[in-house]
Amino acid sequence: MGDGGSGFVSSVGLLAAGLSVLGYLAYIRETLRRRIAPCRASWLIWSVLGTIALSSLVSEGATTSLVFAAAQVGGTIFVFGLAALFGRGAYLRRGDWLVLVAAALGLALWQATANAAYALAITISISLLGGVLTAVKALIRPRSEPVGVWMIFLAASLFGLASVREAEPVLQAYPLYLIALYAMIVSAILIGRRRARVPEVVPASPGGPPLPEIPRGDYPHR
Repeated sequence: MGDGGSGFVSSVGLLAAGLSVLGYLAYIRETLRRRIAPCRASWLIWSVLGTIALSSLVSEGATTSLVFAAAQVGGTIFVFGLAALFGRGAYLRRGDWLVLVAAALGLALWQATANAAYALAITISISLLGGVLTAVKALIRPRSEPVGVWMIFLAASLFGLASVREAEPVLQAYPLYLIALYAMIVSAILIGRRRARVPEVVPASPGGPPLPEIPRGDYPHR
């Protein structure tokens, strides 16, 4: 297996990696300025499972798309370090321990079968659960996540998919997963901001005219 190829494909892979780095630098800047508060549980899950996924791609022979994947995982681990200091929420709640158990199962299957695809499939499936945590937070507090940065991540993932030269499902799975993940988070932010702009109407008194209520959830977490 492998996805090595032409100079054009290699350039697309470098572009995907460059956009990923740009997105993470912007996310790190917003975190340090305390404008956003990363979800600790999400970034912990993504760091652990992303590392396993990257190792799986190396084992499966990824080449041009590997630069993109490495940029994504490296940035994820760095943001998790910041989330430990400036983020919100617990690292792992009671049910989240099952994530690590499932990750260990994927590694065991990899070791037993010498097929990294098992570990990759399990980690990708579970990583989406980590994305749900951030999506829910973004839906409730839409200003706690920078929509522009997540759009950069989404664009990087599209280029990352294009950098996989061969039509091999195992190598295409990681960028496809990221596309789904980032699209979900972007959608949650946009929906949350739209809801926050629509005021609720509550009656002032029985039989009286309704009064608009102040929009909810449109303030950054500090």
